Amino acid sequence: QVQLVESGGGLVQTGGSLRLSCVASVRTFSGYAMGWFRQAPGKEREFVAAISWSNGRTYNPDSVKGRFTISRDNAKNTVYLQMNSLKPEDTAVYYCAAGPGGTRTYEFLYWGQGTQVTVSS
Repeated sequence: QVQLVESGGGLVQTGGSLRLSCVASVRTFSGYAMGWFRQAPGKEREFVAAISWSNGRTYNPDSVKGRFTISRDNAKNTVYLQMNSLKPEDTAVYYCAAGPGGTRTYEFLYWGQGTQVTVSS
């Protein structure tokens, strides 16, 4: 069983930055691909970023490419999401996820409880 706890959300103005963190309670964190998703009210959960377990390769959709960066510290069982140049449309609950790999929600087995990010205009 893997437990994920996110932190770092909050209220920020347009153009600002936030860094989300997710700590995993798992014996072999390095064996899991990690991802970030977000869900705004009334919308489906959306892929934001992923990082592989094997070579650290990262993936982002066009909507956040160049603004959001995912990274991981296997020694600390932690994955990060650095978010820059934030826009009001980035407002959502952000979820950390762990699994064998991919960019779809069904490809991740474990989920955190989410952290709210609100970007004011």
